[in-house]
Amino acid sequence: MVIAAIIGIILLTILIVWLIDKFVPRKLKPIINLVLWALIIFLGYITFMSVYKEIQFNQLKVERYKVVIDRLVDIRDSQLAYKEVNGEYAGSFDKLINFIENDSIPITQRRDSTVLDVERTRAFGGVETFKTITIIDTLDYWNVKDSIFKGDKRYKNLAKVGVGKEDAKFKLQAGKLEDIPVFEASVDKSIVLDGQEKYLIEKERQAVSIAGVKGASVKIGSMEEVNTSGNWGKDLSVKE
Repeated sequence: MVIAAIIGIILLTILIVWLIDKFVPRKLKPIINLVLWALIIFLGYITFMSVYKEIQFNQLKVERYKVVIDRLVDIRDSQLAYKEVNGEYAGSFDKLINFIENDSIPITQRRDSTVLDVERTRAFGGVETFKTITIIDTLDYWNVKDSIFKGDKRYKNLAKVGVGKEDAKFKLQAGKLEDIPVFEASVDKSIVLDGQEKYLIEKERQAVSIAGVKGASVKIGSMEEVNTSGNWGKDLSVKE
Protein backbone atom coordinates (compact mmCIF):
# COMPACT_ATOMS: atom_id res chain seq x y z
CA MET A 1 0.00 0.00 0.00
CA VAL A 2 2.77 2.43 0.97
CA ILE A 3 4.87 1.47 -2.08
CA ALA A 4 1.88 1.94 -4.42
CA ALA A 5 1.27 5.42 -3.00
CA ILE A 6 4.93 6.41 -3.49
CA ILE A 7 4.93 5.12 -7.08
CA GLY A 8 1.76 7.12 -7.71
CA ILE A 9 3.43 10.27 -6.38
CA ILE A 10 6.49 9.67 -8.60
CA LEU A 11 4.30 9.32 -11.70
CA LEU A 12 2.39 12.45 -10.74
CA THR A 13 5.66 14.35 -10.29
CA ILE A 14 6.85 13.25 -13.73
CA LEU A 15 3.56 14.51 -15.17
CA ILE A 16 4.05 17.85 -13.42
CA VAL A 17 7.57 18.11 -14.88
CA TRP A 18 6.12 17.57 -18.35
CA LEU A 19 3.42 20.21 -17.78
CA ILE A 20 6.00 22.69 -16.51
CA ASP A 21 8.14 22.03 -19.57
CA LYS A 22 5.14 22.85 -21.73
CA PHE A 23 3.64 25.86 -19.96
CA VAL A 24 6.05 27.49 -17.44
CA PRO A 25 8.25 30.42 -18.60
CA ARG A 26 11.75 29.40 -19.71
CA LYS A 27 13.54 31.36 -16.94
CA LEU A 28 11.83 29.44 -14.13
CA LYS A 29 12.08 26.01 -15.71
CA PRO A 30 15.64 25.08 -14.59
CA ILE A 31 14.93 25.77 -10.91
CA ILE A 32 11.51 24.06 -10.83
CA ASN A 33 12.78 21.10 -12.85
CA LEU A 34 15.76 20.69 -10.51
CA VAL A 35 13.49 20.66 -7.46
CA LEU A 36 11.06 18.20 -9.01
CA TRP A 37 13.76 15.79 -10.22
CA ALA A 38 15.30 15.91 -6.75
CA LEU A 39 11.88 14.97 -5.37
CA ILE A 40 11.59 12.10 -7.88
CA ILE A 41 15.02 10.76 -6.88
CA PHE A 42 14.13 11.06 -3.18
CA LEU A 43 10.83 9.23 -3.61
CA GLY A 44 12.57 6.59 -5.71
CA TYR A 45 15.04 6.06 -2.89
CA ILE A 46 12.20 5.71 -0.35
CA THR A 47 10.49 3.19 -2.62
CA PHE A 48 13.67 1.15 -2.98
CA MET A 49 14.28 1.16 0.78
CA SER A 50 10.69 0.07 1.45
CA VAL A 51 11.13 -2.95 -0.82
CA TYR A 52 14.62 -3.68 0.51
CA LYS A 53 13.45 -3.51 4.14
CA GLU A 54 10.73 -6.06 3.40
CA ILE A 55 13.27 -8.37 1.73
CA GLN A 56 15.54 -8.09 4.78
CA PHE A 57 12.58 -8.67 7.10
CA ASN A 58 11.56 -11.82 5.23
CA GLN A 59 15.09 -13.21 5.47
CA LEU A 60 15.33 -12.42 9.17
CA LYS A 61 11.93 -13.88 10.03
CA VAL A 62 12.82 -17.21 8.37
CA GLU A 63 16.07 -17.39 10.38
CA ARG A 64 14.26 -16.64 13.64
CA TYR A 65 11.35 -18.98 12.89
CA LYS A 66 13.77 -21.88 12.34
CA VAL A 67 15.24 -21.38 15.81
CA VAL A 68 11.79 -21.16 17.42
CA ILE A 69 10.36 -24.10 15.49
CA ASP A 70 13.23 -26.42 16.34
CA ARG A 71 12.69 -25.59 20.02
CA LEU A 72 8.96 -26.25 19.70
CA VAL A 73 9.73 -29.65 18.14
CA ASP A 74 11.90 -30.42 21.20
CA ILE A 75 8.96 -29.48 23.43
CA ARG A 76 6.60 -31.70 21.42
CA ASP A 77 8.98 -34.69 21.54
CA SER A 78 9.45 -34.23 25.30
CA GLN A 79 5.68 -33.96 25.84
CA LEU A 80 5.05 -37.17 23.90
CA ALA A 81 7.59 -38.97 26.08
CA TYR A 82 6.01 -37.47 29.22
CA LYS A 83 2.56 -38.68 28.13
CA GLU A 84 3.88 -42.17 27.40
CA VAL A 85 5.04 -42.46 31.00
CA ASN A 86 2.40 -40.39 32.84
CA GLY A 87 -0.70 -40.72 30.66
CA GLU A 88 -1.05 -36.95 30.27
CA TYR A 89 0.95 -33.92 29.14
CA ALA A 90 2.96 -31.67 31.44
CA GLY A 91 1.30 -28.35 32.23
CA SER A 92 4.52 -26.53 33.15
CA PHE A 93 8.11 -26.40 32.00
CA ASP A 94 9.31 -27.21 35.52
CA LYS A 95 7.51 -30.57 35.37
CA LEU A 96 8.69 -31.25 31.83
CA ILE A 97 12.34 -30.39 32.44
CA ASN A 98 12.38 -32.39 35.69
CA PHE A 99 10.95 -35.36 33.78
CA ILE A 100 13.63 -35.08 31.10
CA GLU A 101 16.35 -34.83 33.73
CA ASN A 102 15.25 -37.69 35.97
CA ASP A 103 12.84 -40.10 34.28
CA SER A 104 13.16 -42.98 31.85
CA ILE A 105 11.09 -44.30 28.96
CA PRO A 106 10.33 -48.03 28.96
CA ILE A 107 11.36 -50.02 25.89
CA THR A 108 8.55 -52.50 25.34
CA GLN A 109 7.76 -55.46 23.12
CA ARG A 110 4.26 -56.59 22.22
CA ARG A 111 3.51 -60.28 21.67
CA ASP A 112 0.37 -62.35 21.31
CA SER A 113 -0.36 -65.34 23.51
CA THR A 114 -3.19 -67.89 23.65
CA VAL A 115 -4.80 -68.58 27.02
CA LEU A 116 -7.85 -70.45 28.30
CA ASP A 117 -11.05 -68.38 28.21
CA VAL A 118 -12.53 -69.42 31.56
CA GLU A 119 -15.93 -67.77 31.09
CA ARG A 120 -16.58 -69.17 27.62
CA THR A 121 -15.31 -72.63 28.70
CA ARG A 122 -17.82 -72.56 31.56
CA ALA A 123 -20.56 -71.36 29.23
CA PHE A 124 -19.89 -74.24 26.82
CA GLY A 125 -20.21 -76.84 29.58
CA GLY A 126 -16.53 -77.44 30.13
CA VAL A 127 -15.46 -77.51 26.49
CA GLU A 128 -12.13 -75.74 26.52
CA THR A 129 -12.20 -72.43 24.61
CA PHE A 130 -9.17 -70.27 24.11
CA LYS A 131 -8.62 -66.58 23.42
CA THR A 132 -5.70 -64.51 22.16
CA ILE A 133 -4.33 -61.77 24.37
CA THR A 134 -1.58 -59.20 23.82
CA ILE A 135 1.25 -59.15 26.33
CA ILE A 136 3.53 -56.13 26.65
CA ASP A 137 6.98 -56.95 27.97
CA THR A 138 9.30 -54.23 29.30
CA LEU A 139 12.75 -54.98 27.92
CA ASP A 140 14.73 -52.01 29.20
CA TYR A 141 14.56 -48.28 30.02
CA TRP A 142 15.94 -45.29 28.14
CA ASN A 143 16.92 -42.13 29.99
CA VAL A 144 14.78 -39.35 28.47
CA LYS A 145 17.56 -36.77 28.11
CA ASP A 146 19.75 -39.29 26.32
CA SER A 147 17.08 -40.77 24.05
CA ILE A 148 15.67 -37.39 22.91
CA PHE A 149 18.56 -34.97 23.33
CA LYS A 150 21.51 -37.32 22.76
CA GLY A 151 23.51 -35.87 25.65
CA ASP A 152 22.85 -32.23 24.61
CA LYS A 153 21.85 -30.02 27.56
CA ARG A 154 19.63 -27.68 25.51
CA TYR A 155 16.61 -29.15 27.33
CA LYS A 156 17.56 -26.98 30.34
CA ASN A 157 16.47 -23.93 28.26
CA LEU A 158 13.36 -25.60 26.87
CA ALA A 159 11.10 -22.76 28.01
CA LYS A 160 13.15 -20.00 26.33
CA VAL A 161 12.24 -18.72 22.86
CA GLY A 162 15.91 -18.02 22.09
CA VAL A 163 15.42 -15.17 19.59
CA GLY A 164 13.55 -11.88 19.41
CA LYS A 165 12.55 -10.29 22.72
CA GLU A 166 15.21 -10.88 25.35
CA ASP A 167 14.46 -13.65 27.89
CA ALA A 168 11.07 -14.37 26.32
CA LYS A 169 9.48 -17.74 27.13
CA PHE A 170 7.00 -20.00 25.43
CA LYS A 171 3.46 -20.28 26.75
CA LEU A 172 2.74 -23.91 27.71
CA GLN A 173 -0.73 -25.33 28.28
CA ALA A 174 -1.99 -28.85 28.91
CA GLY A 175 -5.33 -30.44 29.65
CA LYS A 176 -7.94 -32.79 28.24
CA LEU A 177 -10.35 -32.56 25.34
CA GLU A 178 -13.20 -35.06 25.80
CA ASP A 179 -10.93 -37.11 28.09
CA ILE A 180 -8.09 -37.09 25.52
CA PRO A 181 -4.87 -35.38 26.68
CA VAL A 182 -3.87 -32.29 24.68
CA PHE A 183 -1.16 -29.64 24.94
CA GLU A 184 -0.09 -26.44 23.21
CA ALA A 185 3.20 -24.53 23.26
CA SER A 186 3.23 -21.12 21.58
CA VAL A 187 4.80 -17.68 21.29
CA ASP A 188 3.39 -14.55 19.65
CA LYS A 189 5.12 -13.49 16.44
CA SER A 190 5.59 -9.97 17.84
CA ILE A 191 7.94 -11.49 20.45
CA VAL A 192 9.87 -13.53 17.88
CA LEU A 193 10.20 -10.53 15.53
CA ASP A 194 10.87 -7.95 18.24
CA GLY A 195 12.94 -4.99 17.04
CA GLN A 196 11.54 -4.95 13.50
CA GLU A 197 9.19 -2.44 11.85
CA LYS A 198 5.77 -2.61 13.55
CA TYR A 199 3.82 -2.55 10.28
CA LEU A 200 5.81 -5.53 8.96
CA ILE A 201 5.26 -7.46 12.21
CA GLU A 202 1.52 -6.80 12.11
CA LYS A 203 1.37 -7.84 8.47
CA GLU A 204 3.16 -11.08 9.36
CA ARG A 205 0.79 -11.73 12.29
CA GLN A 206 -2.09 -11.73 9.83
CA ALA A 207 -0.43 -14.25 7.48
CA VAL A 208 -2.63 -17.13 6.30
CA SER A 209 -0.29 -18.80 3.79
CA ILE A 210 0.44 -22.48 4.55
CA ALA A 211 3.96 -22.03 3.12
CA GLY A 212 5.12 -19.93 6.10
CA VAL A 213 3.80 -19.69 9.65
CA LYS A 214 0.04 -19.26 9.70
CA GLY A 215 -1.58 -16.97 12.25
CA ALA A 216 -0.51 -14.54 14.96
CA SER A 217 1.72 -16.98 16.83
CA VAL A 218 4.16 -19.82 16.23
CA LYS A 219 2.76 -22.89 17.95
CA ILE A 220 2.76 -26.65 18.21
CA GLY A 221 -0.11 -28.77 19.48
CA SER A 222 -3.59 -27.41 20.20
CA MET A 223 -5.98 -26.96 23.10
CA GLU A 224 -8.95 -26.97 20.71
CA GLU A 225 -8.32 -30.23 18.82
CA VAL A 226 -6.31 -33.42 19.21
CA ASN A 227 -3.23 -32.37 17.28
CA THR A 228 0.53 -32.43 17.90
CA SER A 229 1.57 -30.67 14.68
CA GLY A 230 2.93 -27.15 14.25
CA ASN A 231 1.35 -24.30 12.25
CA TRP A 232 4.25 -23.94 9.80
CA GLY A 233 5.44 -25.32 6.47
CA LYS A 234 7.82 -28.30 6.63
CA ASP A 235 10.62 -26.33 4.95
CA LEU A 236 11.07 -24.29 8.13
CA SER A 237 12.21 -27.16 10.38
CA VAL A 238 15.34 -29.27 10.11
CA LYS A 239 13.95 -31.80 12.61
CA GLU A 240 10.78 -32.89 10.78
